[in-house]
Amino acid sequence: MPGAEAVSAGGWEAAEYRIEDLAHASGATVRTIRAYQDRGLLPTPERRGRANVYRGTHLARLRQIADLLDRGYTLASIKELLDAWDTGRGLEGVLGLVAEVHGPWTDERAARTTRAALAERFGGVADEQAVAEAVELGVLEPVPGHDDEFLVPSPQELAVAAELYAAGVPLTAISGQLRELRGQVEQIASRFLEFTTEHVFARYLGHRPPTDADAADAASMVRRLRPLAQQTVDAELARAMRLFATRHLDHHLAADGPAPSVPAGRRRGAVSLPGATIEAVERLVGRDHIAEFVTAATEREVNKRALDSLSSSTAHT
Repeated sequence: MPGAEAVSAGGWEAAEYRIEDLAHASGATVRTIRAYQDRGLLPTPERRGRANVYRGTHLARLRQIADLLDRGYTLASIKELLDAWDTGRGLEGVLGLVAEVHGPWTDERAARTTRAALAERFGGVADEQAVAEAVELGVLEPVPGHDDEFLVPSPQELAVAAELYAAGVPLTAISGQLRELRGQVEQIASRFLEFTTEHVFARYLGHRPPTDADAADAASMVRRLRPLAQQTVDAELARAMRLFATRHLDHHLAADGPAPSVPAGRRRGAVSLPGATIEAVERLVGRDHIAEFVTAATEREVNKRALDSLSSSTAHT
């Protein structure tokens, strides 16, 4: 019987393998191959005398199973997909959908860094606890065989941490904030997925397994909808940051009382006035006209001082 690398004149499908050769060619163990047979994931091998004979189709099936396992599928769901393939309903569309979902969801490219570079970027002294927390959070990923090197899946995220640290935020506070933020963002992602599944993908994935055509259509829809979640979050985050940053600034600039609102176009920053002054203006012109009165009085004073300065300089000429 040919070994693992042998291919007959009839092509790779006609190649014959002992179970040990099949295990070597596929990377699976003999025990795993037998378990897959018991679960119906592999076609029954040909019995020849006292030996089982496997072919190229068995090797291809083992590689399909390994690929789907790597993508996060369970053996039960893999069996459903392979059964669909065996009954002629196709698997290419489903694999295309899986590849689309598992593909990159950002244009950002990973980078590498070293312990020395991290120390230089964060205070000049190596902080092993901070590095361990970054690894736990997935901000850094150890490079096998290189103890002093790390993969950085999101250089932007690391750059944000460096800017916050430079601004005076402790590393422990940065990692704590990231943990909290990640939980909130995952809730947003989950909600968006539920929303699109209910209103869009249910028509494609309402039956298991989906047909090859429906899976291909769903993969195309994933490509169209993929950027929408980030675009929506970006817009809403910008709106919320402007709203709350303005409120925070007004709060911290206020002293004895709330600063009067200034009409749009004239506002450069909140200016606090004594509460007694605001009350006096309110009694004089009413609450609705406080801002206009303060603005008019300020402009009048500015103009008066400008005229006084001009008159003074003219008199000395």
